[in-house]
Amino acid sequence: MIDETAAEIETMQTHSSSVVAIRAAEALETLADREYPALGEFRRALERNSEALRRANPSHASLQTTQRELVAAVTETDPESVSAAKARLREAVEAVIDRIETSKAAAADAAADRLTDGTTLLTHDYSTTVLAAIERARERDKQLTVYVTEARPRYLGRKTARKLAALGVDTRLIVDSAAGEYLPNCDRVMVGMDCIADGRLYNRVGTYPIVATAADADVPVTVVGSAAKLVAEGFSFENDYRTASEVMREPAEGFTIENPAYDATPVGLLDSVVTDDGVVDPATLAASPGTPGQ
Repeated sequence: MIDETAAEIETMQTHSSSVVAIRAAEALETLADREYPALGEFRRALERNSEALRRANPSHASLQTTQRELVAAVTETDPESVSAAKARLREAVEAVIDRIETSKAAAADAAADRLTDGTTLLTHDYSTTVLAAIERARERDKQLTVYVTEARPRYLGRKTARKLAALGVDTRLIVDSAAGEYLPNCDRVMVGMDCIADGRLYNRVGTYPIVATAADADVPVTVVGSAAKLVAEGFSFENDYRTASEVMREPAEGFTIENPAYDATPVGLLDSVVTDDGVVDPATLAASPGTPGQ
């Protein structure tokens, strides 16, 4: 299961960072179902398999931090036996999954509070937390209009549009390059996040030009996600460069296709960051002087 999950994460079949972290935690927990002759062997298996899961997608902060937390829960508590170590791993996995799900729900609730009846939004790609926020707003009988970008090259925005339509939201699917045409009609941009680190919002590619255009059009941008995705230190974002066939199925003859999965948006362009811990001023998340990329 761990090898299968690592392959799944690597190909981004489960694209949401929270889903990735949960799937990886569940996969690591399967080690507790195996037999080990000694505690040291279990620890080595835990560290080796966790490293494989982290290596599958170095760009996911949630994956990196939760996997390190799970390993530390076993290796730093000095269990006396294999069975005790297995029990500790199961407890840690349960706690991690519960925290991820609870924090996502709390962030969505906080974001829904900021959506008034009649609000027109623009969102990009597919964020389960943004969707949850809109769903909660609809449960409170708020009428919303949402412009959704297709999010090339994987078109995950189309998935968002279908979900929103099913919620009874007035949904308008647009191509990514049309965002500038419709932003003046919007009250707010709301997007999710992979993480915020070193003064940059890392999110699905296409976020940066939308946010920059929103700033020029004086449309506020709200980012929604778990507070655990606000990374202070110990994490260096690595972009994921995906297959060229997502961009063009025909062979590229005489030219090169570049296909990054994420881009980096300066937090200074954001209006607010809404997490399970409340609303965060983006200015407090700016990179310190001398930070690479500053």
